[in-house]
Amino acid sequence: MNLAMLGAGIAVLTGIGAAIGIGLAASGGAQAIARQPEKEKSIRTIAILGMVLAEACAIYGLLVALMLFTRV
Repeated sequence: MNLAMLGAGIAVLTGIGAAIGIGLAASGGAQAIARQPEKEKSIRTIAILGMVLAEACAIYGLLVALMLFTRV
């Protein structure tokens, strides 16, 4: 096993961080909406933006993993 394969495996682990980030954003958004229902639209927008940014990090990690894996 060479280091590129190891790097690809580690890069795939960014999905775990993204999942945690998305979960925290959804949880925080739900709690904020429960506390201030009148601000639901702005809270939802910010929560969705946070989820999108976390998912983008996971996609970048997947791309890096694929690039390292195909380089082998």
